[in-house]
Amino acid sequence: MDKIRLQILGMSYSQSQSGAYALILGETTGERRLPIIIGGFEAQAIAIELEKMKPARPLTHDLLKSVAISFNIEVTEVVINKFHEGVFYAQLVCNDGLKTIEIDSRTSDAVAMAIRFKCPIYTTEKIMSEAGIIVKDEKNEKSEDKDMSTKKPRSSAKPYAKNTIKDLEDLLQKAIENENYEQASEIRDEINRRD
Repeated sequence: MDKIRLQILGMSYSQSQSGAYALILGETTGERRLPIIIGGFEAQAIAIELEKMKPARPLTHDLLKSVAISFNIEVTEVVINKFHEGVFYAQLVCNDGLKTIEIDSRTSDAVAMAIRFKCPIYTTEKIMSEAGIIVKDEKNEKSEDKDMSTKKPRSSAKPYAKNTIKDLEDLLQKAIENENYEQASEIRDEINRRD
């Protein structure tokens, strides 16, 4: 399995889903981004460690790290290994010096642990092809496409059902530029459904 190394680029608050955030992971050697919708508690666990804040009492991920270290277990890497029906799946790759064990995890928890263990985060080309989005240079955008991202979705069960692939690609690019990663992931899913 060829792995693609990812880095944490940031998080943004979801405007349409109360209490949800978009965690943005990006290729270390490319332009593709992987937007992952996570809950508020998970976002807090990631942000606290990224900002080097020290809570008065250990959070769940800090406790889990302490337990692992107490038993000489190291998280050596995190692999986002599956994308199914809009949900990402991950594994913690752990080593106790004798054997390596892969443990199933929610992606948000896996990222929170990766930060604490300072280990790399990977995914596969298959997942980047299915769920990744590319951030294009704004200079290449046509001015006539300027208002595409402000269009209201049509009122139907599938808000993008009547858009062409070209419309969807333009909407996707505008959503990325506006850092509306939740909308970008919905548009990306619609494009993938049509492929």
